[in-house]
Amino acid sequence: MDTLTRIRAFIAVIENEGFSAAARKTGRSKALLSKYVRELEDEIGVLLINRTTRQIALTAAGEVYMARAGQILSDLECLTEKAREATGEVKGTIRVTAARTFGDAELGLSLVDFAKAHPDIGLDINLDDGFVDLVNEGFDVAIRMTRLADSAMIARRLASLDFSIVASPDLLKRLGRPTHPSQVANYPAIIDSNSRLFSAWMFRDPETGQSMPVNVSGQFTVNSPMTVRAAALAGLGVALSPTFVVRKEIENGSLVPILEDFMSSEAGIYAVFPHRRHLPARVRLFVDFMADWFRRHDLGLTNEG
Repeated sequence: MDTLTRIRAFIAVIENEGFSAAARKTGRSKALLSKYVRELEDEIGVLLINRTTRQIALTAAGEVYMARAGQILSDLECLTEKAREATGEVKGTIRVTAARTFGDAELGLSLVDFAKAHPDIGLDINLDDGFVDLVNEGFDVAIRMTRLADSAMIARRLASLDFSIVASPDLLKRLGRPTHPSQVANYPAIIDSNSRLFSAWMFRDPETGQSMPVNVSGQFTVNSPMTVRAAALAGLGVALSPTFVVRKEIENGSLVPILEDFMSSEAGIYAVFPHRRHLPARVRLFVDFMADWFRRHDLGLTNEG
């Protein structure tokens, strides 16, 4: 166990690029981590890290050791998981990252429902609209609402993600209702700066299937779909939004969908996780739960089954 503790300390120092950062991340003192690494080097009889007052660097031996040490710890975690699976016991903590839009909308209830259904499994949830590196930042799974193209990850599609162009009835009464995507360029647009589309909105010709990009502009740009919805309700312009964000407003008539025949999306809601030889049982349980949750809840999404 002492050797494992020292290996974990060594990996933490390298992954966090220094003793101070590793101490903050692990909650252990810088002096204790330094002691563990020094003891590990004494134990195997080679220098693993070159230390200076400003930085650390792996030695040649350290490079070799680091490459295998991480895999050894991963194998031990797999062994523990398999033993727990054999007894039907699933415990531990799952680190999940998702966009704020996911957590703030009704979709976020899926996370709450999982926690209620599995009280022995901890959820450490980070809501961040920026791109999160799962491996480097230590996350087990991400919920991503996107057109997925990252082949380095394993993904399970939970639901299709549809988009709508919406506007307030007052705005359409004032400016008229567009009948073709090209006309949207003449309307004030509310722009979600988090969207990959940003100010180049993508439509699709219903007859040919050809993509039809339209450049839009407007007074109001914001990095929040919820605020985009509020701006659309206030009549500031037309808005491109995930349909689930504006579903209730479409149903009650406070926002009107336009150009519906030209809307087509290849995006989806995915559970994404790093490529591992063995996926922890708690993560598999979480992903299965999420897939089933989306099947059972009608939130204006196309469920994948």
